Amino acid sequence: MRTGRCFAIGLFLLTGFAANAQRLVYSVPEKDDTRRLIFDIVGKINGNFVIYKSIRNKNTIAVLDSEMKQIKSVEHDYLPSNSRGTNVGFLAFPDFAYMFFQYRKKNVIYCAVTKIDGNGERVGDVLELDTSHVNSGAGSEDKVYSAVISEDKSKIMVFKINSRNKKRYELSTLLMDDKLNPIKKSRRLPISLENPEDYLNEFHLDNDGDLIFTKFDRVNNENIGSAALMIKYAQADSLVSRELDTKNRYLDEIRIKPDNSNKRYIVTSLFYKERRGNVDGFYFYIWDKTTSQPALEDTVLFSEELRREAKGNATTRTAFNDYFIRNIIARKDGGFIIIGEAYYTSSRGGGWNRWNNLYGSPYMRSYDYYYYSPYSYNNLWANRWNTGLSVRYQADNIAILAFDKHGVQQWSSIITKEQFDDQSDDLLSYQMVITGGQAHFLFNNLEKKANLLNDFSVQPDGKISRNPTLKNLDRGYELMPKFAKQVSSRQVIIPCIHRNYICFAKLEYN
Repeated sequence: MRTGRCFAIGLFLLTGFAANAQRLVYSVPEKDDTRRLIFDIVGKINGNFVIYKSIRNKNTIAVLDSEMKQIKSVEHDYLPSNSRGTNVGFLAFPDFAYMFFQYRKKNVIYCAVTKIDGNGERVGDVLELDTSHVNSGAGSEDKVYSAVISEDKSKIMVFKINSRNKKRYELSTLLMDDKLNPIKKSRRLPISLENPEDYLNEFHLDNDGDLIFTKFDRVNNENIGSAALMIKYAQADSLVSRELDTKNRYLDEIRIKPDNSNKRYIVTSLFYKERRGNVDGFYFYIWDKTTSQPALEDTVLFSEELRREAKGNATTRTAFNDYFIRNIIARKDGGFIIIGEAYYTSSRGGGWNRWNNLYGSPYMRSYDYYYYSPYSYNNLWANRWNTGLSVRYQADNIAILAFDKHGVQQWSSIITKEQFDDQSDDLLSYQMVITGGQAHFLFNNLEKKANLLNDFSVQPDGKISRNPTLKNLDRGYELMPKFAKQVSSRQVIIPCIHRNYICFAKLEYN
C-alpha cells in the first residue's frame, strides 16, 4: 500500500527540488596510504575536510581543501598504537572536533579527549576522562571504553562494562554536555546475565542523555529466546528493564532507534513464526517515555506482493531470509521507516545462513560483551572491519518500508541490485545520503567489468528514481560508498581505492 507521507529524517532533512549530483573530485593517494590503512572521515571543519589515518602505529590527521588537495598532514604522536582500529574516535562540529582515545600504560587503561581544529592541530591540553585497571599480559583487552553521542550532539556519554563476573556485569557511565562539562557519573550498575548465551547490544544515547540498549539471549546460538529494553536515565544510578514479549515468535537481531521528536524508543527485529523458519515480517516494540508505557507491541507480516518484489535470487517463500536491518528512520509525525539489505556469503564449504554465521549480522561486530555497528556514526569508535575469510560476499536488493505511528504499513519500495566480490565486502553495500528533500542511495554497480557508482533517490511517497550517471567516474578509482560520510547538507566524502592505495572523493549535490 502506498500513500504520501512526511519523510522527515533526522537533522539532515531539507525541503527542495530533486538534486542532480555534480562531478566527483578525487584526492591524490599518499605513498603510505595502502589498503592496510585505518581511517576515519572526521568531517568538515572550518571549510576543510579532515581525515584521520593510522598505519604502522603512526597516527596522522590529513587536511584537504575544497578541491580535495591535501593542505597538510599532522602527526599526533601522543596517540596509542591503533593496530586494532578501535582506539580513536571523533565527534565533529563546524569549527572543531573532539578526538576521543584510549591507551594503556602497564595495567591501566586511560580514556582521554582533546580538541582538533580545521588545520588538524591539537587545541589545548589532553583531558583525562576516566581510568580502569586491567589484568596484566599481552592477551588482555586494550579497548575498554565506548562512546555514544545524541542525535543533536548535545550529549556525549563514555561508558565501560566490567565483565569479569560473567553472571553480573557492571556498567559505569560518564555523561557530558557538548562542552565536555560532566552532567552525571554512575559507577558499577549491576546487569544480571544468568545465561552464558546472554548478550548486550545496540547502545544509543537520546537527546535527554538517557542511555538505551538491549539485553537478550540466543538459544543454541540461533534465534532470540528472551529480550529486554534496558534504560539508564540520565540522572539515575540504576537501570530499568522492560521485557519484550517473545512468546510464540522468534526474533532475529534487535535494532533500536531513539525517536527524539516524540520522546519514544523504536525497537524492531525481523521475526519468525517457527524456529529456524523463514522470515515472516517485523516485530515492533515502541516505548513511550512520557507515559512510561509501551505505545505499541505487535508484528507485521510481509505481503506476497512485497515478497515477490524483494526476493532477488531467492524464492518468494524465502524472500527475506537474507535480509538484515540497516537503518531505522524516525519521522516527526511518529511514524518510522525501516531499510533492510539482502546480504549473504557462499564458499566451497557450502552456503551461509544467519544461524551458522559466527560473526552475527554483517552490520554488527561482536566484542566481549556487546555488538556495535560500523555504519552508525553515533559510536565514536566505529571503523572498518573485515573477517578475512575466503568466501564470496554478496549484497543484493534494498527494501524500504514506511509505517505510521501505529505500526501500519504505508508504502514499500525495492531498489534492485546485485553485488558480489571474492576479495572482501569493502566495495559492496550502500550509503544513504539525505539532501534536497529526498534520500539518496549510493552503491556500486558492475558495468563492463568496472564498478560504477549509482545514485538512486527515494521521494517522500516512496517513489524511486535512478539519477543520471555521476560525472567524472574515473575507471581507475573504485569507490567504497558504505564507508562514506555526509559532512554537510550537500557534501559526501567517499573513500576509494586507486592502484591499491586508499584515497578519498568528494561528491557534492547542487
